[in-house]
Amino acid sequence: MVYTIGHAARLSGVPSATIRAWERRYGLVRPVRTDGGYRLYDEQGLQLLRAMAALVAAGWSPSQAAEHLRLEGAASSDERQAPWEAYLRARDRAEHQQRGDGSRPLDSARRAVAEATAGWPAAMDHTVAEGAAEQPASGAWDVTALVRGAAELDPAAVDAAVDAAFAAGPLEEVVEVWLMPALEMLGLQWRAGRIDVAGEHVVSATVHRRLGAEMRSAASAGGPRVAVGLPRDAHHELGMLAFAVLLRRAGLDVVYLGADLPAQHWVRVVEQRDTAAVVVGAPTAADVVAARETVAALHAARPGLAVYVGGGAQFEVGEGTRPLGHGVAAAAAELSRLLQ
Repeated sequence: MVYTIGHAARLSGVPSATIRAWERRYGLVRPVRTDGGYRLYDEQGLQLLRAMAALVAAGWSPSQAAEHLRLEGAASSDERQAPWEAYLRARDRAEHQQRGDGSRPLDSARRAVAEATAGWPAAMDHTVAEGAAEQPASGAWDVTALVRGAAELDPAAVDAAVDAAFAAGPLEEVVEVWLMPALEMLGLQWRAGRIDVAGEHVVSATVHRRLGAEMRSAASAGGPRVAVGLPRDAHHELGMLAFAVLLRRAGLDVVYLGADLPAQHWVRVVEQRDTAAVVVGAPTAADVVAARETVAALHAARPGLAVYVGGGAQFEVGEGTRPLGHGVAAAAAELSRLLQ
């Protein structure tokens, strides 16, 4: 996925002006430039911005943070996870270090992740990012509250974090600015061994219930019908469920098919119902083969059917698909515009 500077600013919590300054001074993030001169950032660049923001918010100077992330990233065998893992290692090493006055330089590190992913860090310029809405109360966007609730297997804490976030603004903004980064953070924490499967399930069940309620409350406006779901053996459905809710709120008649749906059942849906388009999710690389099977079956049954694909591995699915690109809210609005 790729991000404009305004979108990268919203997702990382780093103002656009600060992103440009870091590029000039430290060369840590190197966006590609379109023919029109616009900056585009990939996932690695976004992770670097988040990690650097977290370190700066925790007391590092920008130059020290940039050098640390550059060295750690070069040493990592997994470049996509290197920035966050570098931040976590730095936090762990500094946890017991003390300044001369007895204070700990990274006592705020647990809060820094939330600040870096969802709010304007206090250590930085508060310039509003291009196109970004004003920042809600920082507590409402506290990603770490959700992560902590998952790690401690505390359903009440998870409920409270979800309730606070969903009450903080329009659902489109909640999904874009809080939910998707939160799910990404949970995945990183799980891979790092800080959250187990049970903790993930606590969060998944809570978010699923909340999104289900949002889906029911968003009565269909009678627009074109769109089927949304995941192919066989694909189970990470929260991102696609959130997208389905936003599509319904945008005026489309959404048939949400859920996770793990074999190709023949996708075909049955488009044969039995007048479907204008389908959206197949490919959250991970492991889902690409099944997504391709589903796409091929759909085109065989309905030549010319508009087949869109979303998720982290969407660009790997390939022929016969239209990737939705980055930004679930923008993608939902654009798909609604195209179909209506």
